[in-house]
Amino acid sequence: MAYPVILPRQGQSVESCIITQWNKKVGETVKKGDVLFTYETDKATFEEQAKEDGKLLAVFFKEDDDVPVLTAVAVIGKDGEDISSLTGQASEQEIHSDASAQSVVSEASIQAAATLTHRGETLQVNSGVSPRARATALRLGVDVSSAIPTGPQDRVIERDIFTARAMSTSPTPIALQVEKQVSSASPAPASPVSSGQRAFSEIKLSNIRRVIAKTMHESLSQMAQLTHHSSFDATHLLSLREQFKNAPEELGLASITINDLIMLAVSRTLLKHPQLNAHFLGDRIRQYEHVHLGVAVDTPRGLLVPTLFDMDMKSLSQISREAKETIKMAQSGSINPDLLTEGTFTISNLGALGIEMFTPIINPPQVAILGVDCVIQRVRQVGAQITVYPAMGLSLTYDHRAVDGAPASRFLKDLVTALENIGALLVQ
Repeated sequence: MAYPVILPRQGQSVESCIITQWNKKVGETVKKGDVLFTYETDKATFEEQAKEDGKLLAVFFKEDDDVPVLTAVAVIGKDGEDISSLTGQASEQEIHSDASAQSVVSEASIQAAATLTHRGETLQVNSGVSPRARATALRLGVDVSSAIPTGPQDRVIERDIFTARAMSTSPTPIALQVEKQVSSASPAPASPVSSGQRAFSEIKLSNIRRVIAKTMHESLSQMAQLTHHSSFDATHLLSLREQFKNAPEELGLASITINDLIMLAVSRTLLKHPQLNAHFLGDRIRQYEHVHLGVAVDTPRGLLVPTLFDMDMKSLSQISREAKETIKMAQSGSINPDLLTEGTFTISNLGALGIEMFTPIINPPQVAILGVDCVIQRVRQVGAQITVYPAMGLSLTYDHRAVDGAPASRFLKDLVTALENIGALLVQ
C-alpha cells in the first residue's frame, strides 16, 4: 500500500522547512533506511529516511521549496498503485511517542477550517501563505494581502512579509515586480564568472545565512547598542585550568575548559544583575529568575547560538558536560531547534582566535551579550615593582533601551571580581 512521506516537525518552534536536496528520483527503488532527502530549518539540517521498501512514485516539492511541517512531500509504493488520493494533497500527521501510530489529515481541510484571531478580529487563514509567514505577519503587523508571493506555487513565504514591510512606507511596484522575478528564478550553483579581467564567484545564500543576516541587521537597526571593554587578571583562572588538566583521570576534570569556568562565573554573577538577564519586549522588560546561557558556536553552516538552560543551578562539571554535548550537536547540524531559542544572555568567545577586543552584537530579544577576548601579557606596578601578568579581555554589549551604563558597568566589575577569584565560586 502506498504511503505519503511526511516532512517531520523538528521542534515546536519550527513551522516550515526548506528542502535542500533530493537523494532519490521519481521511479527509483528505495529501501527502508535510505535517505530520501535533506532539509533545513533556519537553524539545523536533517535527513529524512524511507520508512518502508518500495518505489518513489511521486514528489510534490522541488529543492529550495519552503514547505510547511507535517506536509506530504512524496509518495512511496509499488508500481501501478493508484495514488490519486495522495497526489497533490498536503497531509498532516499527529506525532505520537509510538512511531507506528500516525494519523494523516489533508492540509487543505485543516487550512479551510483554521482561523487566526488578531486584535479581536477573526481572519480566515490564507492557504497560499506559509505558517511561518503568517506568524511573522502577525508579529510585525503586516497585511498578508500586501505581500507579493515568491514561494513555490505562488505561495507567500516569510521573506515576502519582510519585503512587504520594508516597502510599505514608500511602495515601488516596479521594484517589487523585479524582486518577485529574481526571487522566483532558480539560482545557479556557485561558479566562477568572468567579466574582462575581473573573475569572481557567486554563492547562493543558505537559509541559515539569510536568517543570520536578517537577525543581525534587525539587532543593530532596532536597538541602542553600546559596548564596554574591560579586562581581568587571569592568573588564577589559568592556574586552575592547569590543575584540572593535570588532575587524576578518575576525577573527570581534564576536559573542563576556560570557557566552562567563564560560564560558571557569568551564571553566578547574573543572579545579582537581573537587568541583564532579561528580554526587551517593546513595552516591557522580562527578567528571568534563572540563567539560560546562549553560547555562540562556529559551525560549518554558520553561527548558531544553542541555549544551556538553568546554568545558575548547575555545578562546573554539569556545565562542562552539557556545553560540550550541545555544542557538538550544533556543529554536526543535528541539534533540536528548540535548543536554539529562549536564551537570556549570550557568551561569544573569540579568544582562541587571538582577538584582543571586539563588539559582539546582541541576540534579540536579549538585552546583553559578553564577548570574551584572548589573553595578552600586560605590565603593572605593584608597590615599587613592575610586574607582568596575563590579562583576558571582556567586551560587554548591552541595549541602552533596557539597561543604563552604570548597571552594565557594575555587572562587568562584579564579573571581573568573580573571575579573578574563580576558585571561591567552586565552594559556594
